[in-house]
Amino acid sequence: MNPAAIRRIALVTDFGDGLYVGQMRARLGALLPELPLIDLVHDLPPFRPDLAAYLLPALVRDMPGNTLYLCVVDPGVGGDRALLAVESAGDWLIGPDNGLLAPLIQQADGAVSVWRIGWRPERMSSSFHGRDWIAPAAARLCLGQELRMSCLETSAMVGSDWPQERGVILYVDRFGNLISGLHARGRDRRHRLQVGEQTLRNARTFCQVVPGESFWYKNAFGLVEIAVNRGRADDLLGLAAGDPIGPFIALPDAV
Repeated sequence: MNPAAIRRIALVTDFGDGLYVGQMRARLGALLPELPLIDLVHDLPPFRPDLAAYLLPALVRDMPGNTLYLCVVDPGVGGDRALLAVESAGDWLIGPDNGLLAPLIQQADGAVSVWRIGWRPERMSSSFHGRDWIAPAAARLCLGQELRMSCLETSAMVGSDWPQERGVILYVDRFGNLISGLHARGRDRRHRLQVGEQTLRNARTFCQVVPGESFWYKNAFGLVEIAVNRGRADDLLGLAAGDPIGPFIALPDAV
């Protein structure tokens, strides 16, 4: 492992607006004043590591290398769940062992190493491990300090038996677009997506459908996304994070 190669820290949380992100940034800024901090996303669906887990591989896919991701979607905070460190293709991730990191490890192209972090600070709150445990652990990793890490087989991680994709809505953006846990690769205009009572056709982008029409497309993260041209797909289709979609229906010929 070569934690000295870490060039930036990216924060991935369900904290939303408020004081928690600022507390995390303040702690990291004090411990690692020369390392850039990036707010990658803070409005993941609250308490849903099972959803965030399928968005995380897409979020990191096109990011610059040598990044340390601090991933905090942690409804079990204060319980007996473990804290993990993962190294993959020069990147590092730290997060709870609640399934949040499992799909990323399943989809990794190269070798992946997983450790359970045994180190804990002498004092920390019971309910804010992001600030009191995860941020200091990240600093110790970057500084090459002891974390009492023990190797963990990927099969022993929570979520190791989860499927590689999920037919659910993972995230609703500010425009009402719906990012799903389905991979877009291998799916094109020959495939219709069943969403409730509706069957949505594929388009490459918004301008290929008329205003008000709903459709699915391959988004910038390589996932299937549902949208409405100049409208809100969440309102029109009555969908929210966690709602199921699919299956795909393959047509015999492109139309």
